[in-house]
Amino acid sequence: MVTNKERPDLTPEQMAEEVQMLVEKLQEAGRTDLLLHAIGVPMLEELRIEAAKGRLSRLTITRDFRFLLTDYGNREIEMQPVHKAVYLLFLAHPEGIEFKNLSDYRNELMQYYKATARNLDREKMTDSIDHLTNPLDNAINEKCSRIKKVFSEAMDEYSASYYIISSHTKRHVSSSKRIWYERLKLITLPRELVILE
Repeated sequence: MVTNKERPDLTPEQMAEEVQMLVEKLQEAGRTDLLLHAIGVPMLEELRIEAAKGRLSRLTITRDFRFLLTDYGNREIEMQPVHKAVYLLFLAHPEGIEFKNLSDYRNELMQYYKATARNLDREKMTDSIDHLTNPLDNAINEKCSRIKKVFSEAMDEYSASYYIISSHTKRHVSSSKRIWYERLKLITLPRELVILE
């Protein structure tokens, strides 16, 4: 196998041409399985994000917490303050959060809720946050479903998948060969597309 170290004269553009030629040969041979193995799933996800960037809109969050799709004619994504608070929490944590651990983010979620619902009764806010952070309550799933619905109404399903709070499973292996999974929820929208006023 010839590596770039052995051929330092190749420019990135020339390397891309060679990769394209090899991809075409593997496709002709019907070996997309080898192509996937060579690229790897993490790189495939990066390529998917790169491909989507041209179709994705910047998301501007104004000082008064209006959510605008800047490149879709400033179309507003209308949500209740509690939905906005949940969304802001997940935007602030690109690494993802497990729903069962939401109580660890209770104070942060409350701060977002206070900011988005300035005129709401403090007791009602506390009650809502209690429901959202209770792992035995379905409130967080209901809020995420509503968020998904408003983004899905504003764009195609593929684009919406970057804006919604979606599932991501992270596999862990300990030194004792024990395997466990984190069932994270996250927003995959590249953060350079998020504008906070």
